[in-house]
Amino acid sequence: MSVVEQYARVRIVTDAEPRLEDRGTVPVVLRYDPEDDPLCVRFGLPGAVPREWAVRRDLLEHGLRAPVTSGGIRVWPCGRVQTVVEFHTPRSVSVVEFETRTLTRFLRRTYVSAAEPVPH
Repeated sequence: MSVVEQYARVRIVTDAEPRLEDRGTVPVVLRYDPEDDPLCVRFGLPGAVPREWAVRRDLLEHGLRAPVTSGGIRVWPCGRVQTVVEFHTPRSVSVVEFETRTLTRFLRRTYVSAAEPVPH
């Protein structure tokens, strides 16, 4: 089992970091470490104070096809080419738009890394 790390460009729409909204796409780091937490992937978000969110892989997988919510995280498809991930804290909401194919490719790599069958 090995760590899977992938960089992606996303569009951030948020009330927490208004400066990022105007920058178009920004880089984020997608990371999966089966030794650290085999059930979750992590998103490293930029900003004045960089943030990292842990998202269950199954939540992300289901959110590619239909809206799902768990705790402070919502995931839903946005048309055919984008997936939206929404992160809630008591003080803010961050909404991140990913290309669906980027998340799909990353998730497939995490299942291969963990030697698990890839969900359909």
